Amino acid sequence: MFYGIDVTYLVLVLPAVIFAFWAQMNVQGTFKKYAKVASKRGMSGFDAARQILDANGLHHVRIAQVKGDLTDHFNPKDNTVYLSDTVHSQRNAAAIGVAAHEAGHAVQYAVGYSPMKLRSAIIPITNIGSNLAVPLVLLGILLSYPTLAYVGVIAFGLSTVFQLVTLPVEFNASSRAMTALTSSGQLDKDELKSARKVLTAAALTYVAALAVSLANLIRLFLLAKRSDRRR
Repeated sequence: MFYGIDVTYLVLVLPAVIFAFWAQMNVQGTFKKYAKVASKRGMSGFDAARQILDANGLHHVRIAQVKGDLTDHFNPKDNTVYLSDTVHSQRNAAAIGVAAHEAGHAVQYAVGYSPMKLRSAIIPITNIGSNLAVPLVLLGILLSYPTLAYVGVIAFGLSTVFQLVTLPVEFNASSRAMTALTSSGQLDKDELKSARKVLTAAALTYVAALAVSLANLIRLFLLAKRSDRRR
C-alpha cells in the first residue's frame, strides 16, 4: 500500500482490465463494421453453421436462435449451437464468421478435442475455486494465517488455468471455421478476410480474460506473501 493506494492493483490489474475493456469494445466495433459486408451468395449465419456441421457428419446437432447480441455459444449438454439475433439469420461476413466458429466448437466436441475435454472437466472445480479464492485470501490475511491465504491463491489459480486452456479451444475453433469456409467456396476473398478479422478480434477478448486472471493471481499471491512476512 502507498498512501492508502493498492499499488499492486494499479500496476498489475488495472492495465489488464483496461486491455479487456478495449478488447470488448474492439470486438463489438469490428463485428458491426464487417456486418456491413453482405454475403454475395446470400449465406446466413445459420447456413454457414449448418454446412460445417453437415460436412462433418453432425446432422444431429441442432441450431437454435437465442436472444441477445453476440450471445452465440455451443452447448454440448444438448448438442445445440445457439446463434444470437445478430448472427442467426443475418447474411453478412461477420455473422458467418461467428456462426462458423460456434460450429467449430461442435466439431471439437464430436472429435474429442483434448483441450475442450479438459476445459469441460475442470469447470466444476474452477467455479468452486473462483468463489472461495478471495474470501480465503482475505480471511488468511485478517487472521494472520498465511497458509489459508495461500490456499486461496491456489484456488484462484484454477480460474487462471481455465482461462489458459480456453485459448487453444477458441483459437482452434476459429481455425476450423476459416478452413471450412475457405474450402466450401461460398465466400470470396474479401468476405473471408472480413470473417477472419471478426474472429481475430474475438480471440483478443480471451487473451484479455487470461491477462486479467493472471494479473489478479499475481496480486493475490503478493498480498498473501506480504501478510506472511508480517508474522
